Amino acid sequence: MTDERDESDEIWTRDEVESPCIKICVIHPETRLCTGCLRSIDEISQWSRMTPDARRAVLADLPARAPLLRKRRGGRSARLKRK
Repeated sequence: MTDERDESDEIWTRDEVESPCIKICVIHPETRLCTGCLRSIDEISQWSRMTPDARRAVLADLPARAPLLRKRRGGRSARLKRK
């Protein structure tokens, strides 16, 4: 069996750490993290310039950030107490 890949396929194959973006880009007002991927604004803007090791470090930290956005805020009763 012969390898039928075109040489140009290898040009476009990149060994990169993929972005965790899930296209739900909303910045939480208190934590300043994206509610979709849990990255900070700085991490999002610098992602394309980060080294693979820096990207892996960010990805490793993301699971620990999830609880920051899952705290119950109290709903209507908490909103009325703040006024």
